[in-house]
Formats: sequence, C-alpha cells, structure tokens
Amino acid sequence: MKKIKYSEITPEKIYKKRRKFIKSLGYGLGSATIGSIPLIGNALANTDLTKPTDYEYITTYNNYYEFGTNKSDPYLNSQEFKTKPWTIRIEGEVENPMSFSVEEILSSFSSEERVYRLRCVEGWSMIIPWMGFSLSQLLNKVNFKTSAKFVEFETIYDPEQMIGQRKSILNWPYIEGLRIDEAMHPLTTVVTGLYGKSLPNQNGAPLRIFVPWKYGFKSAKSIVKIKFVKEMPNSSWMIASPREYGFYSNVNPNIDHPRWSQATERPINGDMFAPRIKTLMFNGYADEVAHLYSGMDLKKYF
Repeated sequence: MKKIKYSEITPEKIYKKRRKFIKSLGYGLGSATIGSIPLIGNALANTDLTKPTDYEYITTYNNYYEFGTNKSDPYLNSQEFKTKPWTIRIEGEVENPMSFSVEEILSSFSSEERVYRLRCVEGWSMIIPWMGFSLSQLLNKVNFKTSAKFVEFETIYDPEQMIGQRKSILNWPYIEGLRIDEAMHPLTTVVTGLYGKSLPNQNGAPLRIFVPWKYGFKSAKSIVKIKFVKEMPNSSWMIASPREYGFYSNVNPNIDHPRWSQATERPINGDMFAPRIKTLMFNGYADEVAHLYSGMDLKKYF
C-alpha cells in the first residue's frame, strides 16, 4: 500500500478547532435542536468526542465493492478515477425533473461539518467529520409529487474505471433507496468532503449520501441519479442476499446478522486489540429518528 503522507493525516489545527468546538457545546447535546448545531452528539456518547478517526484510516479502510472487496482495494484502485465532469439527475415522480453539475450543487448549498459515526454491518465503526448538507435541500428543488413514496439512488456504472464492476459481485449499477421521510430527515446528508477536504475517490467522490442511523451500505457513493418512485426500490444488497440485507437496515444491536452478532462493534483506530464497544440503537440517534418507525416490527422490517 502507498505510504500516507503526514500532511494527509489529521491536521493539528483542525483537530484543535474541533476539540474547542465540542467542548463549547458540552455533553448535553440531547436537548439541542438538530438544526442548531452541525454536530449531533448522541451517537458519540460512548466514545472519546475529541478523537474522530484519523484521516489515514478513514481513507484506506473502506467498503466500496466497485473498486474491490478487500478493505484496502478502494484506496489502491480508485486514485485515477475521474470525477469531472459529473452530473446528477433528479427525476421520477416530480413536477420538474432537473440535472445538476457537481459545481452547481457545491455553489448552491453551504457545507458544514457533521461528525457522525459510520457503523458497518461487519461489526466495525469510525467517527468521521464529514462535510455536507441535508439531502432535503437538494430534493426540494424538484417539487416531488404526493405519489412519490420512496427515493432511489443510482451510482455510476463504469467498469473501465471501476474494476470491481467487471465481476458480478453485485447487481450493477449499485442501487439503494430510502423512504421519503427518511430521505427528507435533516440528518440524511449529501457528503461533499471530510476533514475540510474534498471527498476522496475511495470514500465516494464526488458526492455521496450518508444516513447516520443505518448501516454503511445504505449510503450510496458516487451517485449519478436520484429517482422519486411509488414502490420500494429493490436495492443491490437486497437482490444479492435478501435474508441478510433488508430495505431499512437500521442499526439495531438486538437483531443479529445471520452470520454474526451486531451487539458490539470494533472502532477502527489502528489498534486491532482495542476493546469492542456496545452498539447503540439507531446508531445513537434514537431521539431523532425512532419516531419514523413507530409501531413497526423492526425485526420483521429489518
């Protein structure tokens, strides 16, 4: 693996600025309104808030099967991936379908830092200082119809650049989806970068979605199309293994994956022997999102 330059690891001034900001908020974040602060603190309650995962680990330990199935493959195989020009199309059950260049999106919406936990279904997690804005701001541009019940995300299909797409590991292009109320929730984020830098290719450049209370595979990378639809989308992982991967995929420590427990997770911090920590319901965002699933059997709708 290519050696990471010191300049690519957590910049000291960013670290100190973030630490000062977090201390100014205090630990009583549960009572703060979502729109008032860029950092949602509940999910970080059982971690050291002053230590987001180092840039080195965030950008070299990834799930991105379009570039390979090993955790190091996305970093090794995506460096020449071309993300310009890039257009995102929003269509389907909308009054006014529209296409946006990445430049238009970046100039239209102000990115803010949002420190979230990324929880992966394999039992590992990271604390990532994403830069981005609420997906709802973008979706509101197209005036979607009342007939729209779900939002489908389609990622780029380019096997010439993405060597993982040359194999039938998944049904390409990668498809994911959310219910309308999930997509419009202010925590659902269009990610534009991390640690104050442009989003690296291996992390889903030029734009990706992030849904912090769901397992990582729900957050589609390198999106090219957003489609409002009437019926629940059949996502790539649902097609590949419906017994293991459901549509909702909310982080739930009480429901085991068929092949392993989801009750604990291993923070990625360079220490392979670090103690595992307890997985939180909805990844720690229960106060903000549990109402979306009121009355639902979360074991049935996994």
